[in-house]
Amino acid sequence: MSPPLSGEVEARPLTDAPNPSAWKHQLEKWLPQIAISPALTLCIIFFYGLAVWVGMISFTDSAGMPSYNWVGFDKYVALWNDDYWWEAVKHLLVFAPLAVGLPLLLGAILAIFLDQKIRFEGGFRTIYLYPLALSSVVTGTIWRWMLAPDTGIEAWLHSIGMQNASFAWLVESDKVLFALAIVAIWQSTGFVMAMFVAGLRGIDDSIFKAAMLDGASLPRVYWRIILPILRPTLFSALLLLLPAALKSAELVIVMTQGGPGQSSTLPAYYMYDRFFTRAQMGLGSASGMIIMMMCISIAVPYVMMELKRSRHE
Repeated sequence: MSPPLSGEVEARPLTDAPNPSAWKHQLEKWLPQIAISPALTLCIIFFYGLAVWVGMISFTDSAGMPSYNWVGFDKYVALWNDDYWWEAVKHLLVFAPLAVGLPLLLGAILAIFLDQKIRFEGGFRTIYLYPLALSSVVTGTIWRWMLAPDTGIEAWLHSIGMQNASFAWLVESDKVLFALAIVAIWQSTGFVMAMFVAGLRGIDDSIFKAAMLDGASLPRVYWRIILPILRPTLFSALLLLLPAALKSAELVIVMTQGGPGQSSTLPAYYMYDRFFTRAQMGLGSASGMIIMMMCISIAVPYVMMELKRSRHE
């Protein structure tokens, strides 16, 4: 091969030149990973990382500040022997069925109501979904004012002449859990309704028409045909509401501070109280790990069941 003549530029092979289309292809390939990487990093640090740290603190004698003197399962034993913890668990057994079951029932009824193509559907949907836009702190503050004897419903009833009326559930130990449940139901029913409406709108109208031609009434069509079809939607809503009920602390903090006495203490508030206000970080961490295991025990069977069902399909 003869060398290039003086003044001539040797032509570079085409394979060595930058290929803009190749760079564009690589950028498009990695763009989703690059876009989610900050959120993924923050999630790993502030969720999984802190969960591991709390689990580690639960095996130490941490009090007001974290320490790393290992005490094994002593904090879990102390939690097991703490009557206040078991009282909080009993309160949860009253609160959770109400805060989960009633939103599912009311959300399904409202979704069926909106599915009838009624007028002003958009307005009704906005009204029902509005509580979802409020944080638990704002929601709790509003309802605390409404249920307070001197500023809320009871004061209004007195102002219209009903002097003997009583609606002070926040200060009555036998009713305060139901007051918390009312607020939780008010906040989550619209969310469940939106999930059921989306599920109903995805069902082919021919199913309705075929059932109606066979002589089935509308309630029977929904009960025997439509609701079984919406089983994945139902389980998804259940999967979201149950952990939310287990970790309900904001409403208790804002509305009752666990009172009167300990009558509205839930496990999540017990964890917050021990960890942040009573200088019992080890005990609070142990209760937090128990709550997390409760959530996992709910989520894992559902995920396994869905994976098994998808494999069969």
